[in-house]
Amino acid sequence: MEQNRRDFLKATGLFAAGGAMLNPVRGYGFNSAVDETIKVALIGCGGRGTGAAAQALSTTQNVQIVAMADAFKDRLDESYKNLTAKKYKNAAETAVDTKLKVDVPEDRKFVGFDAFKKAIALKDVDVVILATPPGFRPSHFEEAVKNNKHIFMEKPVATDAPGIRKVLEIAEEAKKKKLNVVVGLQRHYQANYLAAIKRIHDGAIGDIVGGQVYWVGSSPWMKERQPNQTEMEYQMRNWYYFNWLCGDHISEQHVHNIDVANWVKKGYPVSIQGTGGREVRTGKAYGEIFDHHTLDLVYADGTVISSQCRQFEGTWNKVDEAFVGTKGRIDSFDGKKTILKDYKGGVIYQHDDKGDKNPYQVEHDELFAAIAKGEYKFADAENGAKSTMTAIMGRMATYSGKMIKWDEAFNSDINLFPDKLAWDASPKILPGPDGLYPVAVPGKTQVI
Repeated sequence: MEQNRRDFLKATGLFAAGGAMLNPVRGYGFNSAVDETIKVALIGCGGRGTGAAAQALSTTQNVQIVAMADAFKDRLDESYKNLTAKKYKNAAETAVDTKLKVDVPEDRKFVGFDAFKKAIALKDVDVVILATPPGFRPSHFEEAVKNNKHIFMEKPVATDAPGIRKVLEIAEEAKKKKLNVVVGLQRHYQANYLAAIKRIHDGAIGDIVGGQVYWVGSSPWMKERQPNQTEMEYQMRNWYYFNWLCGDHISEQHVHNIDVANWVKKGYPVSIQGTGGREVRTGKAYGEIFDHHTLDLVYADGTVISSQCRQFEGTWNKVDEAFVGTKGRIDSFDGKKTILKDYKGGVIYQHDDKGDKNPYQVEHDELFAAIAKGEYKFADAENGAKSTMTAIMGRMATYSGKMIKWDEAFNSDINLFPDKLAWDASPKILPGPDGLYPVAVPGKTQVI
């Protein structure tokens, strides 16, 4: 392993393009040359960040959480409590002392808006997990690449077009530095999707001429306003319902299914039109986001994939994708229902999901295995950004009621992020005298 690390550091840290000599930099490859421990900083200590950290610690590599950062101390403390209460095993399936897996003393617990910079800057950190609300992702990704860290970052990777352009710019820098970047679009690490989509790309059901992608279900959590909260704190506590933080559920959640459509079509829509609104979720605590979106995703060859996401209680639920080809179809990617069929009813391929591993775990298994071997293997940020941009483009279409084209959406200068981050600073969207937030009105709202 040590030889692999030295070779990797030489290849990625000592020489730039054209042969220019650089100083060896910690973070290119694998830093921990003495104890062979891959050291991780967790940025964003909510449920998904805590889950991602636990999955990193559950790989067969020698992984250790050494720093944590969050805007809120109570979230960091709860995450630390949960991580240290969990039992972990090593590669030999032997129980490991939790202190060997989670070693985060008080001086490596960082709180506040600049906490991420302090954790990422630590010299012995090899990998950062970026799991804050997605509005922060571009700046956190930039900081991680600047500090030469390998990265796992959750989807979506931005909430507006300027953020997407920033992520794409930084993704190119990550490639130059050979920093592994995995994005939490875990279907790309899920066995039935990999097997079925490979066969689709190999022509098993012919050319894809249509399809449907769905995330229709119930509402997630919601946080009521508490006494003495500033507007900034309230929106950050209730982040799912504000676009600068979440991007609307079409982006935060439905991006998974939209990404599958892009994966199957090997491209991104050239235009999108659709409709949406707030039908059942209209109270003050639900911020500004819609509760339903329905779209037509139009690809360069004219193929239209229909897209639907909604969050209504007591209604038909479906989280899945289906595609129609010139020779056959796939109606579901749901476990044993992953079946490619021809139009005579014959089965072209049926996936047996027995023994399939949890894709949330697999994405970490593969990332940390590559780092331990000194391999540069993953560059997920570009697709993550473009699939996120597709979801943002869908939001633009439903908010405006217009047909939105890729280039005009991608080049939009509308920046949702606050001009200043401070607890007493104001986000760009504020409630009216009645406590309700302004909501997009199709036909009137400008999105470009």
